[in-house]
Amino acid sequence: MKSQEQTDTVRPATDIRPVLITLLKGVLYQEQRPELWRDLLVLQVPVRDYFQQIGLLLFIDEPEGYAFLKQQPQEEDEKNKLPRLIQRRQLSYPLSLLLVLLRKKLIELDSEGGRTRLILSREQMVEMIMIFLPDSSNEARIVDSIDRHINRLCDYGFLRRLKGDDNRYEVHRIIKALVDADWLADLNAHLTEYRDHAAASA
Repeated sequence: MKSQEQTDTVRPATDIRPVLITLLKGVLYQEQRPELWRDLLVLQVPVRDYFQQIGLLLFIDEPEGYAFLKQQPQEEDEKNKLPRLIQRRQLSYPLSLLLVLLRKKLIELDSEGGRTRLILSREQMVEMIMIFLPDSSNEARIVDSIDRHINRLCDYGFLRRLKGDDNRYEVHRIIKALVDADWLADLNAHLTEYRDHAAASA
């Protein structure tokens, strides 16, 4: 009979490659890829070391169950600068507005306690954002535009359509990492700016 020590020596090592590739492709969510999430937690030290060598930082939020990569701050010395692997996304006014409003909903949900998942219908999101957009006689066109913004946030991984109900979406908590404490400190100021933008564009 083999001893425990002998058994441990022949146990196959966890393959780091699927974790690295998944993170390079985007966000890793615990609920979607539980086995890869487990591997990430086991391998997070070598995973961090690997990405650090190519100028990337690993961000893990264990309580919320997601992980993603961020670009390291660039060296001022041009000779030491690394090429950017993660490109900055320039968000349009409506997209950034929708992100702020969704972050505000997460704050409200957390303050209530109990539920942890934020589920919103398409109609709720349209209603949320409409009051910040310029008045228009073509409401159908505006709603179509909002639908495109919702789809874009799904593509970015901030929203997920519920299976069997394309009209309802789960808000992923990675928005908390994007709309950070600095944004939250000025949340009301941002919303005021958006209202002023809508009024000026009317």
